[in-house]
Amino acid sequence: MKTGLVLEGGAMRGMFTAGVLDVFMDHGIKADCVAGVSAGALFGVNYLSGQKGRVIRYNKRFNKDKNYMGLRPLFKEGNIVSTKYAYEDVPRRLDPFDDAAYQSSGIPFYAVATDVETGRPEYLQIRSVFGQMDALRASGSMPFLSRPVYIDGKKYLDGGISDSIPFVWLSGQDCTKLIVVLTRDRDYRKKPMPAKLVKLYAGKYPKVAEQLSHRHTLYNQSVDLLRQWEAEGKAFVIRPSRPIEIRHIEKAPDKLQAVYDLGIHDGMACLPALEAYLQQRI
Repeated sequence: MKTGLVLEGGAMRGMFTAGVLDVFMDHGIKADCVAGVSAGALFGVNYLSGQKGRVIRYNKRFNKDKNYMGLRPLFKEGNIVSTKYAYEDVPRRLDPFDDAAYQSSGIPFYAVATDVETGRPEYLQIRSVFGQMDALRASGSMPFLSRPVYIDGKKYLDGGISDSIPFVWLSGQDCTKLIVVLTRDRDYRKKPMPAKLVKLYAGKYPKVAEQLSHRHTLYNQSVDLLRQWEAEGKAFVIRPSRPIEIRHIEKAPDKLQAVYDLGIHDGMACLPALEAYLQQRI
């Protein structure tokens, strides 16, 4: 009986997920397989490396640097988050990621990315973070704010475009129990994306434009199905207890800390019920 862990994206709303995962590390909550989308993938790898506190630490330290995230790297590189600074300098030197511990965990981890030619999701297994940093970067390459990432001749963008909450896919990987960490509160419903934005992709990447135009419908349907699974005991869902008000590229350390603290609070609050769920036999 395998337990799967699903981590929704949401840019800096991912500080909530970081808090929840740090609670998991403190209390020995283990998963047999993990699927992360965008920030869920980028932050989630620290759960397998066992680096409690690293996500909130490096974001509070580096987000406010104009060379790390913001208009400067966007105009210089075409990416809102600097590729070299964020994906090379920080994890390798400035706040080292423990790739050896990640690999030795033995837990399959998948980053969801969107193939820009087909508009379909791909579930890329990350066997080594340093060896497959481009796959993680692809999963977190936000539309309109990032260039597509090339991997093996294909171009990819943010996995949230095509599969924001990949619980159905992970269930198909022989996971009989699911833990799903969302970054939206229970009352959230996604609204249509402005047509003017969608048209920016219509010429070059029509399949991406098509996905973006229907994304709100697909997302809301996915949430409705997840609620059904939750009611049936097929999934245990952890969601923010209140709406998270934070910018996608938030730089203020106190605001990042507040969202992280909410993740700690909500993770602790659900811990008894989660432990009971994991002990149930199906």
